[in-house]
Amino acid sequence: MLDQNKNQNMEEQKPRIAVMGGGSWATAIAKIILKSENDILWYMRRKDQIEDFKRESRNPSYLSGVIFDISRITFTDKINQVVKNADILVFATPSPFLKQHLKKLRSHLETKIIVSAIKGIVPDENMIVSEYFQKIYHVPSENIAVLAGPCHAEEVALEKKSYLTVACQNRDRARHIAHLLSNNFVKTYTSDDVAGIEYSSVMKNIYAIAVGICHGLKYGDNFQAVLLSNAIQEMSRFCNAVQPFHRDLQESVYLGDLLVTAYSRFSRNRTFGTMIGKGYSVKTAQMEMEMIAEGYYGTKCIYEINENYQVTMPILDAVYRILYQRASPSVVMRSLAEKLQ
Repeated sequence: MLDQNKNQNMEEQKPRIAVMGGGSWATAIAKIILKSENDILWYMRRKDQIEDFKRESRNPSYLSGVIFDISRITFTDKINQVVKNADILVFATPSPFLKQHLKKLRSHLETKIIVSAIKGIVPDENMIVSEYFQKIYHVPSENIAVLAGPCHAEEVALEKKSYLTVACQNRDRARHIAHLLSNNFVKTYTSDDVAGIEYSSVMKNIYAIAVGICHGLKYGDNFQAVLLSNAIQEMSRFCNAVQPFHRDLQESVYLGDLLVTAYSRFSRNRTFGTMIGKGYSVKTAQMEMEMIAEGYYGTKCIYEINENYQVTMPILDAVYRILYQRASPSVVMRSLAEKLQ
């Protein structure tokens, strides 16, 4: 564990920052950081993606309209190399692939600052990402931060006004990371509700799928508004049961993130749900999208976690029945409609 003086020195000596992941959110975060930092390290699993990126000065697969100054980026496909050379690791990989990325890791993480921009739960373990790094890699809780929205990668690419919240038990560290991410189009806030923000970030994807299913079934805006008002209550009940904390779910990091994920045309979870509502199978919808809808995996994880808490969650149960028990979307949503208030 780093002592306090070493932590302070790290922050005073311009720590080296590494972006971990090659998708749209990782690309957006890299763009944000390079607004305030001179250079970054960037880990991508695929060597061919790195070579294409270097040749074209842009990510060939995601947010390809964003042009980068390649001289300010040190790319690598070797995770141990980037972990060894970086002080702050910003993880922005889909949660189902996190364990696969870390499987090759031999370098220690205990002295690193981990920033999770992953809006999902680690499958099989059913752990939020902060808990996973603490229990499996022995990273102290004060060295783990969580990054949450409302903030779509596509709007970051266009430099639309966006909002981020950095949650960390160490409020000084949260403020330092928030400063690194703040610029003329990104406004940042801080919080110490690490677990609550992680759980709500997972659950908003589930509710966006529910909204998408209703959209695919041609339910109107009135019903979707009622669905979301019930969703925020459901989210509150679950978060308070699993992680009691004095939190206000009307803040943008909770409610705002839920709304943008449920309504935005950029929301892959809403898109996934819409396809399910229109009659696509889960497998076909996943193949058509060619992108990860985190809410699909989050649904199973939250459902299994809730088996221990028995919180009343009719929307979660409905989505689980549709995605994992192959229940009819129209029948399930008709039944859910009778339970909403």
